Amino acid sequence: MVRIVEGLSGTVSMRSELRLRFDYGRIVPWVRQVDGQIVAIAGPDAVSLRSDVHQYGRDMATYGDFRIKAGEKAWFVLTWHPSHHSVPEPTDALASLQPTETYWTEWIGGSNDAGEMAEEVNRSLLTLKALTYAPSGGMVAAPTTSLPEALGGERNWDYRFCWLRDATMTLAALLRSGFTEEAQAWRNWLLRAIAGDPADLQIMYGVTGERRLTEFGADWLPGFCGSSPVRIGNAAADQLQLDVFGEVMDVLALARETQIGPSDEAWSMQQGMMRHLGKVWHLPDEGIWEVRGKSQQFTYSKVMAWVAFDRGIKSSEKFRLEAPLDEWRDIRDKIHEEVCINGFNAGVNAFTVSYGATLLDASILLMPIVGFLPANDPRVLGTLDAIERHLFVDGIVMRHDPRDRHYTEFPPEGAFLTCSFWLADAWLLAGRTDEAQMLFDRIVGFANDVGLLAEEYDIGTARQVGNFPQALTHIALINTARNLAEAHRLSDDRPRSRAAT
Repeated sequence: MVRIVEGLSGTVSMRSELRLRFDYGRIVPWVRQVDGQIVAIAGPDAVSLRSDVHQYGRDMATYGDFRIKAGEKAWFVLTWHPSHHSVPEPTDALASLQPTETYWTEWIGGSNDAGEMAEEVNRSLLTLKALTYAPSGGMVAAPTTSLPEALGGERNWDYRFCWLRDATMTLAALLRSGFTEEAQAWRNWLLRAIAGDPADLQIMYGVTGERRLTEFGADWLPGFCGSSPVRIGNAAADQLQLDVFGEVMDVLALARETQIGPSDEAWSMQQGMMRHLGKVWHLPDEGIWEVRGKSQQFTYSKVMAWVAFDRGIKSSEKFRLEAPLDEWRDIRDKIHEEVCINGFNAGVNAFTVSYGATLLDASILLMPIVGFLPANDPRVLGTLDAIERHLFVDGIVMRHDPRDRHYTEFPPEGAFLTCSFWLADAWLLAGRTDEAQMLFDRIVGFANDVGLLAEEYDIGTARQVGNFPQALTHIALINTARNLAEAHRLSDDRPRSRAAT
């Protein structure tokens, strides 16, 4: 980690403070001076601090006091290494700045034109690249854990893992933006992570494909704004979430259709997945929102099970891949019929969160996007209207139905930002381009000063909440921006004023 302080004008007195604690804040390291640098060691971990500012110790911390004048620079380099290794060779802070800027500038220069939304798209693409572990190609959902969905609440989760659910939108975003190398790495990560018995498929993995993500509470930490517990690991890795099968089959179908190309190994793995899904698609599961309660027959889960068989059938037909097509077609038709009968509530004229329910869920917005039903189907239009009436609150979409008492306990969670981009996409399919543009502009206006978006936004406190920055939010932003650009090109319209509201 390199930090450079540069004086622009005048003279400023400054202080650096380094308070190292390993093992999530539990371990105070042994700190000493070694060859003009600070070295801190505890167990397997070691950190060295190099700086042209004199460092001194006080109150279990390391400080540096200095004055910066116009034209002057001070630098700090913090480096981790295994404690049983020697301190690594120093990084030249000042000399490394230009190559770093050049790398990122040249990388983003390979992005396809995104029209009027290019600035937001490029910022999001840079974020996805930064969230990717280069050696494996795995991309974490966020680099943080336990930033709360509701300040002072308990919905605090560890997002430093790779969700299969993100794969479809990630690959689509990368390919549409021209980054085939990164898309290839992500596809290869996916195949390695899910290799093995399809019955052991997880919804998330570590950045190199680790499967054991045991969750525990760091009860010695107070949590962000007093929001506890602070969780390390994620127990949702062991849940059954049927939609993941659809997302994996969809992303591999997309890869086969594009310049990434086909893979015999991938198809063999996909056949195994479909055999397993054929045995479990009818079971209740924990759903896209990873409920930690009783399993349900979630409508979106069944829709994505349909997607899995649909993409498998189409891939087999187009590329002449061996598959039990009659069996797959039969299951696909059964799922479609079941969802249309049990997932649609005629009384509310909408598809609901689960079979037989009256409440809504924002995930149903994806139904026309994945091709389950056309956007102009009366049931889809009725669902869109119901979601606008009940989930579209203060100009932003809630993922859960506010009428559900389970989600209205104090403090309520913020609005899941990805869902608002899904609504914009649904509006685009319905031909409501101007409304989609206005909603896109509103959500983008929630970004911080460097264009980063969290998982959720709290209208009441006017602040972002949840883990940050959130990959899924930026993926959805990229896809919606490009959908908007295409809609404007087709209609020969120009976007309205982009002022944030």
